[in-house]
Amino acid sequence: MMKVTKNLNVPFSIDSLSLLLLESGAHQYGREPVSQLEHALQCASWAEKNNVKKELITAALLHDLGHLLHEFGDESTILNVDDKHEYRAIHHLKTLFPNAVIEPIKMHVDAKRYLCFKDEAYYASLSPASKASLALQGGVFNEIQALEFLAKPYSQDAIALRIWDDLSKVPGALTPDLEHFIAIMKRCVKLKN
Repeated sequence: MMKVTKNLNVPFSIDSLSLLLLESGAHQYGREPVSQLEHALQCASWAEKNNVKKELITAALLHDLGHLLHEFGDESTILNVDDKHEYRAIHHLKTLFPNAVIEPIKMHVDAKRYLCFKDEAYYASLSPASKASLALQGGVFNEIQALEFLAKPYSQDAIALRIWDDLSKVPGALTPDLEHFIAIMKRCVKLKN
């Protein structure tokens, strides 16, 4: 089996993304009760259950890929560091996927900040780890930030992705396997000119 490197100078391919999810994703997702891979599969499953486009299903699968690419391990929040995971893999994902995949990934942290502004009950529903990371990510949006966020293309997709993200931390949840979502991901790859 090919070993996955975390070298961001090497362009991503579907195969390397799959291996990264299988190998590095097998580890626990920070202080959540699931692995990174379980979280990704659950999030993509929620997207698929909601009958969204293949690009948003792919974004749901890959939204936390950046957690697998930084040097902080699973404990960036404990180290009081914002790992900026929403941006870590974007440069290389852009070579494979259209904006309909990329933008919701980039915006899913801001979607959490927006939802906390919009609904106090949403904030109360966040896991302790998600509340801790929110503080590091800039905290709850103010009204101006919320309006600016909503005005951006793909903000509604990012909000949906964020909600599925929060629902995707259930130990033992049954989902389709990674191969199922790889087939969907392959259909999203940009055609070369």
